[in-house]
Amino acid sequence: MQRILAIDPGLRTIGYAVVDLADNALEPKCIDAGKIALDTGLRIEGRLGQLYDDLVSLIEEHHPHYLAVEKLFAHYRHPRTAILMAHARGVVLLCAQQANIPVQDLSATEVKKAITGYGHASKQQIQRAVQRQCRLPEIPSPPDVADAIAIAITFARRIALAQIQR
Repeated sequence: MQRILAIDPGLRTIGYAVVDLADNALEPKCIDAGKIALDTGLRIEGRLGQLYDDLVSLIEEHHPHYLAVEKLFAHYRHPRTAILMAHARGVVLLCAQQANIPVQDLSATEVKKAITGYGHASKQQIQRAVQRQCRLPEIPSPPDVADAIAIAITFARRIALAQIQR
């Protein structure tokens, strides 16, 4: 069995998901998903410290074999957003490195295409697709949680495909 922790990084809300992929399975099973809500009243270094502590706790609780994280995307109209997001992503990568967990980067377009069939799907389309594919009773909310589940599923399917091709 392979366990994957997936993170949708942010500086306000971080989505996370944990999926298990059984040996010779094609589809993963979502075993945990949620959000880390950072205290927006704190300065950035305080929020990054909170993120670090919460991620270390998640890693200690779930003992993942892999960590999958969304690649950084910079829109030319909002370069400051990308710079700030890079801070959170750096904390995610540090936590993985300290726990000796291999990291897999996935682009948002790749994840959206794998989950919905369309690389520019909306947040709502991702939420609905994740709900359907994971057979969840409710739409995962906030969208950051659905994004993290989508990241985890996409990477797990990549592992399953690699196992089949061996």
